[in-house]
Amino acid sequence: MKSLVIVESPTKTKTISKYLPKGYDVDSSMGHIRDLPSSAKQIPAKYKKESWATLGINPDDRYYAIYVTPPDKKKIVKRLKDKLKDADELILATDEDREGEAISWHLLEVLKPKIPVKRMVFREITKDAVLNALENTRDIDMNLVYAQETRRILDRLAGYTVSPLLWKKISPGLSAGRVQSVAVDFLVERERERMKFKSGTYYDLQAVLQKKGGNDEFKADLTHLDGKRLASGKDFDENTGKLKKPDSVVLLDEAASKDLVDVLKKASWSVTDVDVRTQKRNPAPPFITSTLQQEANRKFNFSARDTMSVAQKLYEKGFITYMRTDSTRLSSQAIDAAREGIVTQYGEEYLFERVRNYNTKGKTAQEAHEAIRPSGSRFILPEKSGLKDRELKLYDLIWKRTIATQMAEAELEFTGVTITAKNNGTSADFRASGKKILFPGFFRAYVEGSDDPEAALENQETFLPELQVDDATDLQDLNFNAHETKPPARYTEASLVKELEKRGIGRPSTYATVISTIQDRGYAKHEGKTLIPTFTAFAVTTLLEKHFPELVDSDFTSGLEDKLDEVANGTQDPVKYLDDYYKGENGLRAKVDRQEDKIDPQEAKLLDLPLDGLEGIKVAVGRFGPYAKMLKDGEEVSTSLPQDMDPSDLTVKKLESLIKLSEEEDKPLGIHPEEGLPVFLLSGRFGPYVQLGEVTEENKKPKRVSLLRGMKPEDVDLELALELLKLPRTLGEHPEDGKVVKAGVGRYGPYVVHDGKFKSLTKDDNVLTVGLDRAVELIAQKKASTRGSSEIKDLGEHPESKETIKVMNGRYGPYIKHGKKNIGLPKGETPEEFTLEKAISLIAEKQG
Repeated sequence: MKSLVIVESPTKTKTISKYLPKGYDVDSSMGHIRDLPSSAKQIPAKYKKESWATLGINPDDRYYAIYVTPPDKKKIVKRLKDKLKDADELILATDEDREGEAISWHLLEVLKPKIPVKRMVFREITKDAVLNALENTRDIDMNLVYAQETRRILDRLAGYTVSPLLWKKISPGLSAGRVQSVAVDFLVERERERMKFKSGTYYDLQAVLQKKGGNDEFKADLTHLDGKRLASGKDFDENTGKLKKPDSVVLLDEAASKDLVDVLKKASWSVTDVDVRTQKRNPAPPFITSTLQQEANRKFNFSARDTMSVAQKLYEKGFITYMRTDSTRLSSQAIDAAREGIVTQYGEEYLFERVRNYNTKGKTAQEAHEAIRPSGSRFILPEKSGLKDRELKLYDLIWKRTIATQMAEAELEFTGVTITAKNNGTSADFRASGKKILFPGFFRAYVEGSDDPEAALENQETFLPELQVDDATDLQDLNFNAHETKPPARYTEASLVKELEKRGIGRPSTYATVISTIQDRGYAKHEGKTLIPTFTAFAVTTLLEKHFPELVDSDFTSGLEDKLDEVANGTQDPVKYLDDYYKGENGLRAKVDRQEDKIDPQEAKLLDLPLDGLEGIKVAVGRFGPYAKMLKDGEEVSTSLPQDMDPSDLTVKKLESLIKLSEEEDKPLGIHPEEGLPVFLLSGRFGPYVQLGEVTEENKKPKRVSLLRGMKPEDVDLELALELLKLPRTLGEHPEDGKVVKAGVGRYGPYVVHDGKFKSLTKDDNVLTVGLDRAVELIAQKKASTRGSSEIKDLGEHPESKETIKVMNGRYGPYIKHGKKNIGLPKGETPEEFTLEKAISLIAEKQG
């Protein structure tokens, strides 16, 4: 008997093939083999004249959907059909979630098999799991298929109904989405809070103390002055920058802080209170999709998309269980494997006294089978997995988190000590805090990350000397520090995922796509780990808030998700659900029709930014990006805003400067002494630049050069403009081949070029003054790096491995080579001065 098994990916194909007996041919569909039309070109001819054809869905025929096979999938379909001719049975082994179930259903619809069909599902790709699934096949679960199809149709209705309105009213190419728009609204609302925020300033004191007769120093912070609590950041109103209750706290300024330091330096210091308490900590639950995305972002700066991509590979290679899950439950097999691993790796004392179960599920639980964990009945140690790079990092994270769930509690001791300083009627209370780990427990394996980079990790200790009430202490140092209150932190991918999950928006399996989409569509950009909403995001969100508030209402969107879960459970009719959303007087279609004529495009493009002093200046988005405009002497003056400017960067001063620059564009800085043409300082989408001559019919593209990084428009005079217009500068001929060497500014910044080969200037080089000798030196470095690695220094043998350690120069800078491992030199280290001892320490650090 010959069986054709179809999965979604080639990696999964290879892994499953190892475990199936002879006679099973495993092939891949490469994901979905059909979908709704992505363009008018894909719509079949028989539907093109239908009024609903562009939508790809007929709302008046139970939401009949047009499904088409994309051109790049036609060869795959043909191959699968050919294989089916020789098969005695078809086994559909796609993932066991809504998306996987839908892929199997589409395969069934397209292949139209005339042989028996079985649905095979598993949550991990191990030999036992695959063979067990083969013995326990089932039919396709149509409720899951309906739930996936309903979500797909719902998203198409939302996007294709609202997006065209955005094109007409704001700018072509914009899009709205059921989950996407709520996520963007979160970013915009947070940015508005930041823009409204008014900072407050406060001072505090920190003392460095020593127990009398002791040697150990410790730090203590001022908390109370003459019995009244010292003001801190939480006491300020974020909208005014002033104290909420000024009479209840003491607010120090710089002068008062200096005076207090002088008084307390002459004070007597002694311990007035000691508080010791112990606390036990339990490990975090095993990973679900959303918590894995959050933690990988915190610890490794992986995007949600990267995390899911790596996790998918680990699953398909058989290293972890299925990575799209909302359940924190661990199977008995997993618990046994974890507990066995703890005893082997850490010893009996680190094993929790009883099995720790995690059966709780949030309201979003959908594919609630089991948490994400290492697969199998024995967990492969990360260092023995053979994995590398990102796959090893993520597997190690999952392994540690899973192992930690069955480890003993961590036991900590917290000590709080109050030290009072008294002098001439002034009494100041300082507080010192200590933390000691009495038993590390699960800390040995895993410590959870934090969204706050300044937060101390739980496994970090702070030691205090043994102190008792009335113990005298000696002041070693006393300083005051100024602090400014901070606006609410921007969202990171981790904190946005957390917020979406908390509000019940979307489902964890969709978060990676949503976050990628809002960036791809220009609604947000990355800066470090944070997500910053763009001017376009403000315009679209404001329009939706004003005219379609339910589209950015988190409760409304969460309710839609709950209904989709009911469709998956078979308790909600999908057609009625779609009708309630799309049709009728309160349906989306009618709302868009009613609102369209009420929306003034000019008004929709204006941004409502919460900034003081903007009354006379209007900021808007247009086809070519954001711009500012104002009336001056009865005439409208406008200017483009630079592409790298964010909404929160705006100040009245900056806008006035840009508008002034725009006003003076007709006035040249002067005349070019050789060309006889006027030289202008202008502003455009990419920021300020200088231009030689005017745009005319004969000179449609006059020479333009952007200001260099750090240059301010107000500092540019004719002399500097002329220097910029010389770029690219000819520096001279290369001494080796006589070919010209030039310096200029390109897309990636300042550079030197010789014989078509470019080398970026360093931050210490100035493109306007760099000379031929320096350019030749940089070009030589470039040539050396492209020739491959070269040895700088042989440090000798490693004392344990006996392998040679060398300092090398490579394409990306100096590094040490130890056996097959390459480790970059730490910043500030000079290759020529790097020692064997430092290298051994660096290798140990990386291996640890």
